[in-house]
Amino acid sequence: MATINLHIDGMHCGACVRRVTQTVQSVPGTTAEEVRIGAARLQADSAKVDEILSALASAGFRATVDG
Repeated sequence: MATINLHIDGMHCGACVRRVTQTVQSVPGTTAEEVRIGAARLQADSAKVDEILSALASAGFRATVDG
């Protein structure tokens, strides 16, 4: 598994952090290491990046890969 860093737009509060964490962890084989307002660090197979971004978009968050 690789570490994936994301920039996440639309995360403004603790409830958003919980929703992003739950959304990311709903993608099989993905673990949220750290989620904070505006950013997340995940452990996931790099092939799952599109699936993660799609899940976050469905939850109302626009995310882009950092670095």
